[in-house]
Amino acid sequence: MSTTDLSNQHNDPTFDSLWEELNWRGLVQVSTDPQSIEDALASGPITYYCGFDPTAASLHLGHLVQLLLLRRLQLGGHNPIGLVGGSTGLIGDPRQTSERVLNSRETVAEWVELLREQVQRFLSFEGENAARMVNNLDWTSQMSAIDFLRDVGKNFRVGTMIKKDIVAKRLNSDEGISYTEFSYQILQGMDFLNLYREYNCVLETGGSDQWGNLTSGTELVRKVEGATVHAIGTPLITNSDGTKFGKSEGNAIWLNPELTSPYAFYQFWLNTADADVVDRLKVFTFRTREEIEELGRLTETEPYRREAQKALAYEVNTLVHGEEATRKAIAASAAVFGKGQFSDLDEETLASVTAELPHAEVSADQTTIIDLLVATGLSESKSAARRTVKEGGVSLNNQKVTDGDAALDASDLLHGRFALLRRGKKNLAAVTVV
Repeated sequence: MSTTDLSNQHNDPTFDSLWEELNWRGLVQVSTDPQSIEDALASGPITYYCGFDPTAASLHLGHLVQLLLLRRLQLGGHNPIGLVGGSTGLIGDPRQTSERVLNSRETVAEWVELLREQVQRFLSFEGENAARMVNNLDWTSQMSAIDFLRDVGKNFRVGTMIKKDIVAKRLNSDEGISYTEFSYQILQGMDFLNLYREYNCVLETGGSDQWGNLTSGTELVRKVEGATVHAIGTPLITNSDGTKFGKSEGNAIWLNPELTSPYAFYQFWLNTADADVVDRLKVFTFRTREEIEELGRLTETEPYRREAQKALAYEVNTLVHGEEATRKAIAASAAVFGKGQFSDLDEETLASVTAELPHAEVSADQTTIIDLLVATGLSESKSAARRTVKEGGVSLNNQKVTDGDAALDASDLLHGRFALLRRGKKNLAAVTVV
């Protein structure tokens, strides 16, 4: 995985305060005390944290919001702590619908290291406000159940806990909620208490859907230490039509290039709707207010140019995967739209392109253009395929085909196994010869 270039990241100096910029970017949906947080950020530096549970082998798009918020606060001179939940990951926060399947300790430990590497890429570990990484297993593994109940559990009231939105929903469902998941908010609250004691951490960030867990920490610190600490809940990322994208919706966009390729990642952002693109630029890029407003104006006046989408796709792909991966993704995108050559793409990039297309595996003796058009579903029958070829509507690797009965030659295979067929301008499919 590439290293993120942090050197060209800056907050926008045209805002009167960091808090003003965070709100303009739409990063604050709910907070404990806006004025107190604004004052603390202005008079800082303060120490703050965000936690990431290892419930999968990679972080996804929703986590990127938190990673960039951590970075923006660090650029403002504050001290970030990235927490990976080695203990909370063994439990799992309550889901909306059903109980989580508990992963093995070995799996969770492996995922902790993968997530630690991902989080570290987005923060600076140098300078006066260098980031720090922690694992909450370090302070929970030595605690006995009796100590947990006596020292921490006694500060929580069941009546308050069951009023938390997610807990209330689960209690009213057919499945209910186990004591294990019910206790999750206590564990997360204990994180904040420990970080307050150890590092004078006074702010936690997280998604607004985690608000009950976030405030369990602020309340625990208040009860045990008599101190006021704060939380910021960021909005869930949704499309203008109200639909949500994320892991729970079954269409996760992963930050690990082995799970979502840089090409697929680039295409995801490039396909952002006009109605959503300005909001995405605010949240996911370090473009200035002036630059984003200009891109918004171009989206209104010349939407066909898709300048805002191109800027968004370039910025976020480079942020997550690096400049070289973005360059390859742009070249692949140009080839897909008939404005570049598939033969210019390296094997890994070409494989990621074919993975996103209608695809057929064919044997070496099933390799005429007519056969391939039918095998990939670009044509319903051989007669239809032959007619399309005759009309000049078929290309192979972006080169026009004139003889549909010609056999696919070894020289036609890219990297010895791939071929790209196009019918018309927009219908593209991939073939792998096995």
